[in-house]
Amino acid sequence: MNGQSHVAAQSGSIAPASATVFERLGLDGPLTIFGGPVYWLLFVLALAAALLFPLYGSVFAALNFTNFLINVPLALGLALLWGYCGVLSFGQVAFFGIAGYAYGVMAINWGMGSATLLAAFCALGLTALVAAAFGYFLFYGRVSGWIVPVLTLVFTLVLETFLGQTAGMEWKIGEAPLGGFNGMTNIPSLTAGTISFDGFSLPLFYLVIILVAGILVGLRMLANSHFGHVIMAIQEDPERAELLGYDIRRYQLVVFTIAGFLAGLSGVLYATWGNFIQPSSVGLLAATFPVLWAAVGGRRSLTSVLIGTIALASLSDALAVYSGELAFVVMGALLLFGMMAAPDGIVITILRFLTKLVGRKSR
Repeated sequence: MNGQSHVAAQSGSIAPASATVFERLGLDGPLTIFGGPVYWLLFVLALAAALLFPLYGSVFAALNFTNFLINVPLALGLALLWGYCGVLSFGQVAFFGIAGYAYGVMAINWGMGSATLLAAFCALGLTALVAAAFGYFLFYGRVSGWIVPVLTLVFTLVLETFLGQTAGMEWKIGEAPLGGFNGMTNIPSLTAGTISFDGFSLPLFYLVIILVAGILVGLRMLANSHFGHVIMAIQEDPERAELLGYDIRRYQLVVFTIAGFLAGLSGVLYATWGNFIQPSSVGLLAATFPVLWAAVGGRRSLTSVLIGTIALASLSDALAVYSGELAFVVMGALLLFGMMAAPDGIVITILRFLTKLVGRKSR
């Protein structure tokens, strides 16, 4: 907002007629569109439309949409880590796999029913501990920033290789065989009382919608808090932040653990949706997708990452019907285009263009 309209807003008067439509609404540019009153109105309307969709739309489409939404916590965690804290991780799917496999092992051994909820909480706790331990060695070991993506990628590739070698009954944990390259099957779905959150019924759709909305709001509150300001300062100038007395490694570790936890949440939801999980879920191809979603959507805006994740996951699924190789090529081309022509993200770039276009027409 320019100085004139800012003073007008403080005095309670109406913005001058020459102001753009965004300034009259108390907004200034695409990034603050994702934070003004119009944004929250659209957020509530979108949430209501999503919750009501099975009533006026296709139940099959809602169930299929669940698969796309499951990826959102993973992508939002990476957006917080990369876009706000400045730490790029290529290994977020490792935590996705750890949580999914841990949930499968515990749920199979502990049985159906409410025990699956305990299995989910334990799997997420274990994933957070692994993320914290790995992050501790990364950050307090003073690993150079450019090496972090390499080490996280190595971490997920080692995990994929290990899980692929677990065929045979000697790799059975209690009653749960890991399954090798075939993956772990017959994983019980989350169950609360008589409600089963499986991929063939609507309760999981509603659960994922509520979780995604809650995570988005929670991460926005975190980003707008003092903690969020500190991690953004660390991203811009870590040396200066450290000279001001902040333990930058502690902040990076906390954000890394949060991102690992959110990736694990996606892993648990995936396991309960499909009742299986396989090593390819933590492979090289899978590792590139979260980076693609964050980069193309706009990693410095949580909402744009949410939009980009759903759009790209839907596009990939649609293209895979014709050719899996075609989907991979198109996704790769979008990543290259986004990094070179729209470094702030395609969603953000489109919004900036629309802002200028609408701004000109409203003058």
